[in-house]
Amino acid sequence: MNAANSMAAQKMFRRTFVKTAVTAGAGAALAWAEPAADAAASARRSWTDTNTNLFHWPLRRFVQDTTPALVQSLRQHGITEAWAGSLDGLLHKDLGAVNAHLAEECRRYGRHFLVPFGSVNPAAPDWEEELRRCAKVHQMPGIRLHPNYHGYSLDTPAFARLLRQAAELGLLVQLSLVMEDERMMHPRLRVEPVEPAPLPALLKQTPGLRLILLNALRTLRGPALKELLAAGEVFVEFSMLEGVGGLEQLLQQLPAERVLFGSHTPLFYFESAALKLRESALEPQAEQLIRVGNARRVLAQPGPWVRR
Repeated sequence: MNAANSMAAQKMFRRTFVKTAVTAGAGAALAWAEPAADAAASARRSWTDTNTNLFHWPLRRFVQDTTPALVQSLRQHGITEAWAGSLDGLLHKDLGAVNAHLAEECRRYGRHFLVPFGSVNPAAPDWEEELRRCAKVHQMPGIRLHPNYHGYSLDTPAFARLLRQAAELGLLVQLSLVMEDERMMHPRLRVEPVEPAPLPALLKQTPGLRLILLNALRTLRGPALKELLAAGEVFVEFSMLEGVGGLEQLLQQLPAERVLFGSHTPLFYFESAALKLRESALEPQAEQLIRVGNARRVLAQPGPWVRR
């Protein structure tokens, strides 16, 4: 098949898939009818979601904003492991209570399924102790940071210290650049995206740091993104990637080994992220890396996480 015919076939597949999704509904769109005996197909339907959120978004409710409902939905979609942060961590002042609640909720409703990522605010006076508790008490594999909600920029000295200490503790660092589309923001809670410009220098100064960018592809693209990934062990998930064939285009700029699957549920529909993966024409090896391989590799590196 020549290049023109291949491109036409890909476009036809996308149109057919989208039409099926609209006709049958979001749930039916992902109920792919493949033989049960096909082990390879079964493996492709399992993956790790590196960007899920527990508890309540402060400005509106979602169908899956209770932990049992979210776990049930993710399992139905074939997710085998979900990395979960707490939405309470954005605005609650007592992050110790937030993280204790997150750890307990993950044990109660998602043992061996939900992986907790604690909230730490380097602008708070007790952040170093909270970082220690995340690693040593709750035995979390990583932390999730929200600088724009916690009121600090990435060039503050405390943020650099946080990255160093997290690396020393073997913690993954998930950095969220934005949480929602500015068009959806309440006028009294308008939050600007995080400015990532200081990150390349910080990465070069912090050996051992493993950084995962969440919700980044809405504002971070092109040379700035490539520079950032070249500066250290940096990964990006694609929940906010837009455009038909967006994942294919992203992989023309970045190696598949640096891309993770993330849905940003329940703020975003899980089906949206799954469709981005499904409608892109990817090599099987690249698809498997994005679905689960990269997440397993980065989580398997030395750190405090103990599966319970």
